[in-house]
Amino acid sequence: MSIELNPQKERIIIRIGQRHLSFATISKGEEENMITYEPYVIKSGISIAANLREALKSAELFKTGIKRALVMLDSPVLLIPVEQFEEGTMEDMYNQSFPHKEPIGLLYNVLPELNAVAVFAINKDLKTVLDDHFADLRISTLMAPVWKHLHYRSFTGARGKLYGYFHDRKLDVFSFHQNRFKFSNQFDAKGAHDALYFLLYVWRQLLFDAEQNELHLVGELPHQEWLVGELRKYLQNVYVINPSAEFNQAPATKVEEMPFDLITLFTKGR
Repeated sequence: MSIELNPQKERIIIRIGQRHLSFATISKGEEENMITYEPYVIKSGISIAANLREALKSAELFKTGIKRALVMLDSPVLLIPVEQFEEGTMEDMYNQSFPHKEPIGLLYNVLPELNAVAVFAINKDLKTVLDDHFADLRISTLMAPVWKHLHYRSFTGARGKLYGYFHDRKLDVFSFHQNRFKFSNQFDAKGAHDALYFLLYVWRQLLFDAEQNELHLVGELPHQEWLVGELRKYLQNVYVINPSAEFNQAPATKVEEMPFDLITLFTKGR
């Protein structure tokens, strides 16, 4: 089987977090598509922009000359109802919600299925590195494919659902009501005890029923067996989403170390 990348047609996926950088792409072969995933070891002491600049010179996927990129950015997100969104006011709203010291630019993604707009920030040096290297550049919040898929999933069954996505030593907790967010927030959750507290706190805040409603967890759960066991002491319906089962053993689920957001992106789209 022959599989080659076409620099003019292929688009590379760049996943950027505060302490994480990785690249992925899908190439068309004679018999099937193949996903290539390349984590990059971050160098401490220099910025993520400087790390990316170095990666553009050394990472294998960039040696193909691809000039089209989709950036999946892990950055604090402000969700605004679509009917209340105005570009002229989003900067003040974002700055009030997420005070910052570094120079940033603001971007936004419209989430039509959820009647919301996701506003998020990108470091200006990082944006310059991306603009200088790629002729065709798209930037999305990391959570967009996860929200879209789990929102669709929330219509399965009549019970209300709370979701927790563990990634990059953080925990995104969210819930939906019909075609809107009911709740969404991100917490630093480096350990299982912190995660347990945040999940039960949000559950109580939303007035969910311990016997009737459901908690669904996905991603890199810290001390998974302990955490799930503790949650089940308080909540009757606690489930861990297995990507392979969730996506019927799709090719992306077989790529070692690939995070759930990228698996969802490759399997279900943005």
